[in-house]
Amino acid sequence: MKKPDFTRATWRKSSRSSANGQCVEVADLNDSVAVRDSKDQRGPVLVFEPAQWTTFIAGVKDGEFDKDGEFDKA
Repeated sequence: MKKPDFTRATWRKSSRSSANGQCVEVADLNDSVAVRDSKDQRGPVLVFEPAQWTTFIAGVKDGEFDKDGEFDKA
């Protein structure tokens, strides 16, 4: 994967994110998906191939990363 260009990225965060700043922002790039900490927008960025991102999102929705009893599935 070549180094992504973030200069034209449109970053978004969940409509469920709270005002306390504990969230991430996501940007769809041409051939990848980028994720960054909303509190540190100039900090490091994680970059995923589309298939990796799809697998991650499916795991989140399925509760794969939930601690026992800490989160309820919506």
